[in-house]
Amino acid sequence: MTGRLKTGPVSRVLAPFLLLTVLLVSLAGCEKQPEAHRFRGPIFGTGYHVTLYTDSSDFDREAIDAGILAELERVDALMSTYRDDSELSRLNRAPVGVPMFVSPATAEVLRESLRIARLSEGAFDVTVGPAVNLWGFGPQDRLDKVPDDDALAAALARIDFRALHLDDGQLTKSKPVYIDLSGIAKGYATDQVAEYLEAQGIEDYLVEIGGEIRTHGEKPDGSPWRVAVEKPVSTERSVQRVVELGNAAVATSGDYRNYFESNGIRYSHTIDPRTGRPIDNRVASVSVIAERCATADALATAFTVMGAKAGLELAERENIAVYFIVRTDDDFETLMSPAFEPYLANSAEEENQ
Repeated sequence: MTGRLKTGPVSRVLAPFLLLTVLLVSLAGCEKQPEAHRFRGPIFGTGYHVTLYTDSSDFDREAIDAGILAELERVDALMSTYRDDSELSRLNRAPVGVPMFVSPATAEVLRESLRIARLSEGAFDVTVGPAVNLWGFGPQDRLDKVPDDDALAAALARIDFRALHLDDGQLTKSKPVYIDLSGIAKGYATDQVAEYLEAQGIEDYLVEIGGEIRTHGEKPDGSPWRVAVEKPVSTERSVQRVVELGNAAVATSGDYRNYFESNGIRYSHTIDPRTGRPIDNRVASVSVIAERCATADALATAFTVMGAKAGLELAERENIAVYFIVRTDDDFETLMSPAFEPYLANSAEEENQ
């Protein structure tokens, strides 16, 4: 999976895969113009950025700033695997067969995780952590080496989302699996900040956490929020395609900034839970648009693991908006589901291949 949820002074998470296009505009006329407010800071080993517009005369910037941070810290306290005192760490320490009560928030994330695990037939699996750690992409020191077959088999035996049973707010493990919600928790945190802003009466905003984005409303000139999908090259930051979100969320998964090489072979940080090995399907990045960012976040990882052919078949069957960038021998090719096409910006932003 991609983008582990973590806190602390040292970060190896991916740089955001999405470039933000947030433009201030000048409005004519004598009406009061909505004012732009921006908030940012470190969280989960990456960073968050919030831009919102409001013309409210009683807008309390300090209160909004504190409220955003409170939402982020609440998710971290529940779902971080880097904190021994988090709810998720407590669940991971729980004995097999013993039901454990979970908070409504964690239960919600677990339910969505299990739904997408079933939908993708295990391509997304929140118990993949042992293999992620084995390949050196977890919280331990980077290994940059290929594990032996025995170690890989032992890790693979501990990966099974079917061992998680959520019922009436209680989680029971039928085998000693390790849960890691990093493939969905950043998206969920993005949703929580968005819903907090709406509860404060703020309708025009963009929230971004580590490259996961959710927008609502519009900019003062009436134009939609525009977000650029990054071209999947590690040597530069350039735009591959621009999308107009409206009231939606987008998440991108990619392997072009977090990998290691051994004996001339490149090993992606994205691990296939079904094999315990890094993916090798030429997928460079996947962007998914959905109503909720948690869903887009998890689906982007699932499609990255599945590959373009199987991923597009699932997306078309389930009416999911997905955009693949796939490596070829010479460059890249792009593929998208029909549901993604309506979000593409007009010809002013041509695809850069």
